[in-house]
Amino acid sequence: MKPNLDISIFQIDLAYKDKRKNYNTIDLLADKINETDVILLPEMFNTSFIPSDITLAEEMSGTTVNWMKSLSKRKNASVAGTLMIKENNLYYNRLVWVSKNGDIYTYDKCHLFSLAKEDRTLTKGNNKIIIKENGWSICPLICYDIRFPVFCRNQDEYDVLIFLSSWPEKRISAWDTLLKARAIENQCFTIGVNRVGADLSGVLFPGHSLVYDSFGKILLDCSSQKNTVKKVVLSKEKLQLQRRQMNFLKDRDLFTIN
Repeated sequence: MKPNLDISIFQIDLAYKDKRKNYNTIDLLADKINETDVILLPEMFNTSFIPSDITLAEEMSGTTVNWMKSLSKRKNASVAGTLMIKENNLYYNRLVWVSKNGDIYTYDKCHLFSLAKEDRTLTKGNNKIIIKENGWSICPLICYDIRFPVFCRNQDEYDVLIFLSSWPEKRISAWDTLLKARAIENQCFTIGVNRVGADLSGVLFPGHSLVYDSFGKILLDCSSQKNTVKKVVLSKEKLQLQRRQMNFLKDRDLFTIN
């Protein structure tokens, strides 16, 4: 087990439907990192959030996943981000986690954002996943999932809860509050990765990528910085100490989601 987990958060001004430009932006930021365990990218980092345009979807053997594999190998780090995937004639907002050892894990977004009509074109997933990384248990989720605390509930003894997102400025106070709440109630490190900039319709995205500890203390705040990468070091010893001091998880309710 690794006592500390180094996580690099990429807060990016995503180019609209321009995969190559987005790859290049990330590659340039990655060159600034000397060493890290995990690289986290925003929701639909390769195209920006456009669930209505299924022509942007790729297969798992497509360009973006292969690029993620290349980045993982080049930086000797796990890489996680979401993109639109076509599989068996269905379309998903899929979180792809390329582990540094070459293993690939996937999670399909379970709560599709009906306000943006994401549910009209994409198929929702069914289950969360727990990823084991250097002795850490990590639960990666996507954006709108954060509004559903029963779904997010720590019944799997995870250490880190992650939300890869495309969250607009007009609801950013909710983002800040929900991230903090998920950290406190699940007694885990909680990470929110958001994009920055604006889309073609004029919707603004303010960044606010954040990392909270299990007491709700901010460990990292990317503010509204554009095209930046920030690293946070998570301590397993600190997490275990906080859980021993106030072991609220032992009293948790057990939920079953149908």
